[in-house]
Amino acid sequence: MENVIAAAQAIYTDEQRMLLENFRKMAEAEFAPLAEKYENLGHPPDAKTLKSLFAKVEEFGLISGLIPEEEGGAGIDRMTYGILYEELARIWADLAIAVLIQGHAVFAVNLLGNVAQKEAYLKPLLRSERICATCISEPEVGSNVREVKTRADREGDKIFVTGQKLWISNGAQSDFAIVVCNLDDGISMVIVDREAGNYESRELRKMGLVGASTCELFFDRAETTAEHVLGNAGGGLFQTLKLFESARVFVGLTSIGIGQAALECAVKYAQEREQHGKPIGGHQLIQGYLADMATHLDAARLLCQRGLQLLDLGVRCDTQTSMAKWYATEMAVEIAGKAVQIHGGNGITKEFDVERHFRNAKVMPIPDGTTEIQKLVIGRNLTGLNAF
Repeated sequence: MENVIAAAQAIYTDEQRMLLENFRKMAEAEFAPLAEKYENLGHPPDAKTLKSLFAKVEEFGLISGLIPEEEGGAGIDRMTYGILYEELARIWADLAIAVLIQGHAVFAVNLLGNVAQKEAYLKPLLRSERICATCISEPEVGSNVREVKTRADREGDKIFVTGQKLWISNGAQSDFAIVVCNLDDGISMVIVDREAGNYESRELRKMGLVGASTCELFFDRAETTAEHVLGNAGGGLFQTLKLFESARVFVGLTSIGIGQAALECAVKYAQEREQHGKPIGGHQLIQGYLADMATHLDAARLLCQRGLQLLDLGVRCDTQTSMAKWYATEMAVEIAGKAVQIHGGNGITKEFDVERHFRNAKVMPIPDGTTEIQKLVIGRNLTGLNAF
């Protein structure tokens, strides 16, 4: 297994391999025990703990990495960022989801915010002093951002946000929210402070990723001001779709991390578990399973890494990022499922990690656009015809 991993990483630069090795040592020592702890507790870390975890991953640039050094970030190219992020997902997928949301909030505020907004929101995010939730989906509105029902009403210099958001990561711990809503007959992004705006959250219990916060958020005339509109008023649809283009690659990388962990468990078990007088890894059927798993995993990884490179080039790549997202997430489900099968009865017990990997993998085809939505995006771009 080590030789296979080393060969796959041969395309990385010396700097990337060194960063990965150092990050792996830290994450296995500090995050792996916490992954087990919060899995057993069945709930995510509190806000104080999550901020300390963000500060720890930021030592490697995983919060600020997507913005340039001259603007206060780590200025990591997406390929390097993605390599480290995948490793985080392999060790603790729940934390990877939280980092994904926080990192892309940093990216959004830096890209769209004015000087005052960057001072009030970006700098505390970079210092891991505040947590942001990005609010897009609603109970009756999933991937079709055009149909959001949440509204923002102007009353003088004040704006009052009313509506309900669903499937919001980091919602319970958030200090402020970027809310996609209807403002002045156009879709906009509006920043709402939790303390001043007084929005409420309700944690949702999920089958997997139980250590990652996923909430309903309720805005009942949550108060903010006109100075809190992020980017162009009415430009929220385009702004959101651009963020999707990047986030979807990282959802794919989260699944690759989960799939890698499941594959490693399956290989180890196949080497150790004996049946019919030899390790089960010596049987043709098991080797066929492992070969399928490793090949699908590498194909998914390469699709995601192509997406990262295209994003760094600044070219439109929603087709490629949709391919990466749907393939990686679906393949992780298949890989984790086969890992459970290789473990036999042990695979469905909580005493073996593959049970958790399978539940975590099964969640991933849903967020940031389901597999079906990704295929419709690809089909629309191929034909020029919109099916949704």
